[in-house]
Amino acid sequence: MKRNVALITALCMLLVLLAGCGGTSSGSSQPASAFAAPSSAPASSSAPAKTTYLSVGTGAVTGTYYPLGGALASVISGSVPGYSCAAEATGGAVENATLLADGNMDLGFLAASTLLDVQSRTNGFEDKNGDNCLALFSFFPEVVQILSADPNIRTVPDLRGKNVAVGAIGSGTEVMCRTILSMYGMTYDDIKADYLGFGDAADGIKDGTVDVAFTWAGVPTASVLELSSMRTISLITFTDEELEELKGISPYVVPITVTKDVYPNMYEEAQTFSIPCAICGTATLPEEFVYDMMTAVFDNLDTFAAAHVRGGDLSLETALDGIESAKLHPGAVRFFREKGMM
Repeated sequence: MKRNVALITALCMLLVLLAGCGGTSSGSSQPASAFAAPSSAPASSSAPAKTTYLSVGTGAVTGTYYPLGGALASVISGSVPGYSCAAEATGGAVENATLLADGNMDLGFLAASTLLDVQSRTNGFEDKNGDNCLALFSFFPEVVQILSADPNIRTVPDLRGKNVAVGAIGSGTEVMCRTILSMYGMTYDDIKADYLGFGDAADGIKDGTVDVAFTWAGVPTASVLELSSMRTISLITFTDEELEELKGISPYVVPITVTKDVYPNMYEEAQTFSIPCAICGTATLPEEFVYDMMTAVFDNLDTFAAAHVRGGDLSLETALDGIESAKLHPGAVRFFREKGMM
């Protein structure tokens, strides 16, 4: 009996202690102790801040997009609070446009012509949500390089019957290849098409399994530069009249001359063309983030110049090149308006 009394007494004392430590009954809205913190008290300042993780679609690891995408991811992660970003290798502009339109990527590198295609739902993007792919800023000019180690291959008609690396399936390079061939009344039936990316195409020229390779990237392109260190290379050149015709197809075409300052081991310089590369993002990205990201980008131009020689092309003065008629993200519109550019 004494044992039971002692046990009951101990239990009563435990209940009193629990009440004194701030315990409440399930239906009570009042603290059980005068020392309990009010429900409106701020959260502890030591609580970790929420981080939003973003992805940026680039291109082949041997191309220009990849190192510059890494630099972009680094600037975002280091300069935009609450965000962390990683660069991902992809098939290039066309795949990036698809990923953005489908909401499976946050940011991406797109050629200005590919951006126009996805926003207007044309050239393979008919079933895509082009409204979800918005332009942020123009980055650098991308140069169409039709590459060979044979100095006798000087014009597009010279490609007939040749083994031609046309680019990865569905890539911007491959789409541009079809467009150029069509100017001369040619199709893949006139060539032996091989769907190779930049690196594999350059290797094919080196070992003789490829006669000609289409490459569409910033210059110098790493794979082309490596090839030119082993073989003397030739680029197909376009006349002024041919470039005018091409501009009628794509309004973003800008004539450019590739000189031996770019690839020292060339037979001769070549006149070709470029189309600007743009950074794009999904419509779901917050306006404040895009504005802060662009502020950080143009405050850290040295980071991009150090990542790749084409990173030195990035500037506020050319940030709208080729995307003036495209749909811009509201955060980009705000940024450009504050800079007096819109």
